[in-house]
Amino acid sequence: MYRKIMLVVCMLVAQYSFAQKKATTEKIVFATQSWADVQAMAAKAHKYIFVDAYTSWCGPCKMLKTTTFTDAKVAAYFNENFINFSADMEKGEGVTLAEKWSINAYPTLLFFNPEGKMVLMQTGYVNAMQLTALGKEAIAKK
Repeated sequence: MYRKIMLVVCMLVAQYSFAQKKATTEKIVFATQSWADVQAMAAKAHKYIFVDAYTSWCGPCKMLKTTTFTDAKVAAYFNENFINFSADMEKGEGVTLAEKWSINAYPTLLFFNPEGKMVLMQTGYVNAMQLTALGKEAIAKK
């Protein structure tokens, strides 16, 4: 009886672990560090940076988070090829970044090369296919 209980417990733990791993890979994972730390990470990893510049009141920003950023193919592409960074442009460090990058509409999606130079900017909602195309376009720019 003890073995059966342990087997069931092990199976449940394994299923939970698999579900958690799957859940984290089916959405774009955004770094929680500061912009300076993200730049350092990108330089070290030789990866481009994808920035989601949003505000809390922006409807299209919320739609990006619930649809585009949770598309499995988009997530796989961006998690593999970019250091992803998301910031509210009306709070904390976002206020300074919005001014520095001259952002005045939301959402704004920005792409930086590994050296920290902006290579592409897109304003407005984009679907999964459009975001992937933007990512590929950004990487093609040096």
